[in-house]
Amino acid sequence: MKVTKQEYSKMTEKASPNSPIILNCLKAFLFGGGICALGQALLNVFKAMGLDKVSAGSAVSVSLVFLGAALTALGLYEKIAKHAGAGTLVPITGFANSVVAPAIEFKSEGYVLGLGAKMFIIAGPVIVYGTLASVIYGIIYYVFSLFPL
Repeated sequence: MKVTKQEYSKMTEKASPNSPIILNCLKAFLFGGGICALGQALLNVFKAMGLDKVSAGSAVSVSLVFLGAALTALGLYEKIAKHAGAGTLVPITGFANSVVAPAIEFKSEGYVLGLGAKMFIIAGPVIVYGTLASVIYGIIYYVFSLFPL
């Protein structure tokens, strides 16, 4: 069966309708903002429990990473992401999802070659870049502290 470019174009338009861009942006904004609001609420709770600002911020980060990992392990993060779109990618919970999802997918290959090796398949470059960038920033800070402008 020979298909012309015009026929193929019509078939693809019919098979993949346009996305409601404004609705998708609104959902991403609301879900992402909701995650950030949850983080702020957790920060307020941890500070009310007596933690200083830095410790409370660390506790919030750990809590949100745990929440993202737990929701991914339970299969709920993907369901939320279908509706929230990019709103679940940007906050710290998206990072937790990107680490846990490949690990869960490949756990049938064993703990070392499956879970351990695939855990950092997506997040690995982010971790390496973040570590390298922090070392470079630390060196720059140190040099400028020795020789202020």
